[in-house]
Amino acid sequence: MKIVTVFREQRLSILLSFLIVGFFLFQTNSSYAVEENLAGATGFNYSIKFPDNQIDKELGYYHLKMDPGQHQKLSIILSNPNKEKVTIDVKVNGAKTNQNGVIEYGESTIENDQSLKFDFTNLVKAPKSVELAPGETKNLELTVDIPETGYDGVIAGGIQLMRAEQKDTTKNNNKSKIDNKYAYIIGMVLQEKEMEASPNLSLNSVKVGQNSYNNAIFINFSNIAAVFLNNVTVNVQITEKGKETVLFERKQSEMRMAPNSFIDFPISMNGELITPGNYEADILVTSGDKKWDWKEDFEITDEDANKFNESDKEFVQEKGLNWRMILLLVAAFVLIMMVLFSLLRFLRKKSKSKKQRKKYVKKP
Repeated sequence: MKIVTVFREQRLSILLSFLIVGFFLFQTNSSYAVEENLAGATGFNYSIKFPDNQIDKELGYYHLKMDPGQHQKLSIILSNPNKEKVTIDVKVNGAKTNQNGVIEYGESTIENDQSLKFDFTNLVKAPKSVELAPGETKNLELTVDIPETGYDGVIAGGIQLMRAEQKDTTKNNNKSKIDNKYAYIIGMVLQEKEMEASPNLSLNSVKVGQNSYNNAIFINFSNIAAVFLNNVTVNVQITEKGKETVLFERKQSEMRMAPNSFIDFPISMNGELITPGNYEADILVTSGDKKWDWKEDFEITDEDANKFNESDKEFVQEKGLNWRMILLLVAAFVLIMMVLFSLLRFLRKKSKSKKQRKKYVKKP
């Protein structure tokens, strides 16, 4: 299980909402491994003192060998090198998989998968914030409580450390809002048994929707095993039910999935109108020598087609069906014509009045 890759790849995902600084750097000494970072834009430093049950002290994140019912305290050392007070917000997050096949350990709106038995956020607890005076060093105390019943596989998540009240650095790029905030994310993997669980996938649904205001078909499937799934390749073809012509397709490789998480894999409809009807999705997912394939029928209703076609931004822009904009343009045109008509009428009256005055003056 290549956990190092898990946390390194997280950078790609977090960039949309966070700019990660000093992510999982580490050094070692004779007694324990310590992870250190320069303060940089976050305004504080942190280091990790690994406990004796750390599986590999050469790693730059927690990978702990736990026993059923075990209670353990962990410490992350925080320091403030600045001349002003620093408040650090602390959040505990379970590992999720986003639609690009990247594992997220930071704060996320992605829901838990139904196969998740033990939520990382219920097992690992931390204070909501830590306040550091200028030049102060303080321990952030974490507690880990493993279920009495035990579990197979791994439970994964991350500890997010972010300076409170960061200045707004929001950027709008092509109408996409990007919040640039600086944070550290420290990964944690909890494991009881040395033997890995066997990977297993389950298809949940195939349905039409929108991805960034563009029409798309979503393939939703879950990694229902408590194990990281690496080197995932997804290949999907969409056809009309009973026909062979491929309408839409997508293939993506080098994806990963977190334990007990789902992915909502989108297939773009390339700005085309959604047509109501019955369709079939031919789905193939591979990971190493493991393979899962499904053929799933799905229906697009008139209601869904109308709803999404009206809000697809490519269709609106290319086909000119933005009726609100059209009405505004028509109203503006009518208003301009009325103003011009009134102006011409006024000028004609004025000209006629001048001619009448001149004629009156020339009379003997």
